Order: sequence, then structure tokens, then C-alpha cells
Amino acid sequence: MRWEDLFADLELQWEANEAADLAAELADRSRREASYLRLIDRMRPVVGRPTRCRVLGGQRAPETLHGTLAALGSDWFLLAESGAAETLVPMRSLLAVDSLAAVSAQPGHEGPLAAKLDLRYVLRGLVRDRSACTLRLVDGTALHGTPLRVGADFLEVAEHALGEFARRGQVRSGWTLPLDAIAYIRRVV
Repeated sequence: MRWEDLFADLELQWEANEAADLAAELADRSRREASYLRLIDRMRPVVGRPTRCRVLGGQRAPETLHGTLAALGSDWFLLAESGAAETLVPMRSLLAVDSLAAVSAQPGHEGPLAAKLDLRYVLRGLVRDRSACTLRLVDGTALHGTPLRVGADFLEVAEHALGEFARRGQVRSGWTLPLDAIAYIRRVV
């Protein structure tokens, strides 16, 4: 009888040790898998949902933008704000994002084509459409104008008054901006 109790106790100890080892291994795997996640993998599941973001570019402090996460690229995201305004935000300007889902997209889930749709690609679309924009720089300065040309690391903008178009005689000057200086771009609608 005592031998049976001893063997039962040893078996319970064995099972408890196995369960503890499994729990430790699962926790370690979870931490390791989380280390492969990027911010865009965390943001991808909330495309189409309202969110709130803290970004560079406020006059004296960071600014909070509210809207629906409309699109997401490899180094940018598009926020659809109220009143049909769209704000293009380079990921390097993002300080914090609220309302992310508990789940994440699989790293690399966007595919090879979407990975190539970087900020310069989207800016070339603004140039092609001749979109009038308000550009907020990381120091809080606001410029109103139309993007003219996108280089490898710069954007040229024809500055003009808000509500006007880039026409000869109405363009005050042209700015050449390093892409790193742009906090966000709001398309004027």
C-alpha cells in the first residue's frame, strides 16, 4: 500500500514538473514570436477602424490625430479624419497609437508588392494628382502648397495660399523638404 502511495506521489510530481516546463516553454515562445512583430503588424488588423494617434508636428508639443485608419504601407499610414480630410503620416512621425486590437497580423503578411509601396510611392501619387496639401513639418511649421517632385529623400513643393492652386503668378516660392522633416501631409479637399 505504501509503495502505491509513493508511486502515485512521484507520478503527480512528474506531471507537475512537466506542466511547469511546458508553461515556461510556451511563455518563452510567445516572447520570442512577439519580438518578430513590427508596428505595422500590430496596426494592420485595425485598418478600417477608428483610432487615435500622437504624432510629431504640433506647435509646441506632439499633436493628437483622430480618424479611421484607412490604409497602411511599409513606412506610412493614411488616417481618414472627419470632414473628408485625409492625413498621410510617415511612420517615423508616429509617437503612439491607441485602440489597437489584441491580435496582430503575421509578420511579412503584406506581401512583396505592398512592401514596395513606400512613402515616396504615395507622394508620387499626390504629385500626379496635383493635390493641394497642408504639410506639417516636425518643428510644427505648416506649409500650404502642391507637391511637384519626389526624390530619393526629398519632396519639392510649390507654396501657395490655402484654397488656391499652383498656377503661374500665384506660386510664392518652391520648397525642397527632406522627407525626414515631414510630420504629416493633409490633402486639402
